[in-house]
Amino acid sequence: MSAAIEKLDAARLRERAWTAAAAVVDPELPVLTIEDLGVLREVRVSGEGKVEALITPTYLGCPAMNMITLEVELALERAGFAKPKVTTVMSPAWSTDWMSESGKEKLREFGIAPPLAKAGRRALFGEENVACPSCKSTNTERISEFGSTSCKALWRCKTCSEPFDYFKCI
Repeated sequence: MSAAIEKLDAARLRERAWTAAAAVVDPELPVLTIEDLGVLREVRVSGEGKVEALITPTYLGCPAMNMITLEVELALERAGFAKPKVTTVMSPAWSTDWMSESGKEKLREFGIAPPLAKAGRRALFGEENVACPSCKSTNTERISEFGSTSCKALWRCKTCSEPFDYFKCI
């Protein structure tokens, strides 16, 4: 087999492995895939067809990571990859800036305010201007730093009176 054909086959295998792993949903946010979240960092396929998926947790100690690892392994096995390897990569640390725009839109449609882009110091000092996912008003207030999961805060819209989760900037 020529080197060009081998390279093409490797690219197809990698694409198939990426597609399988990327479709895994976050168990805490089932409207998002790990690709939407930016948790899936890379997929490598060796010359022997062995596959390794690299994932980064949204934060250290995220309880969903064990389930995500297992689901990625299962997805890769269902896609025909024997004994896939899933490696957790801690550096660089995950950031909400890694979330896809389509992922942020999916959060909005689900009723969760997506993280603001590069919030930086504003987030540290509570100066975020979070839009309500229901009515889009920015007349909102934080009720609690902790929402339904550790990566979300609980907010309320002063315009429509609806409470909502806000995916915190990290």
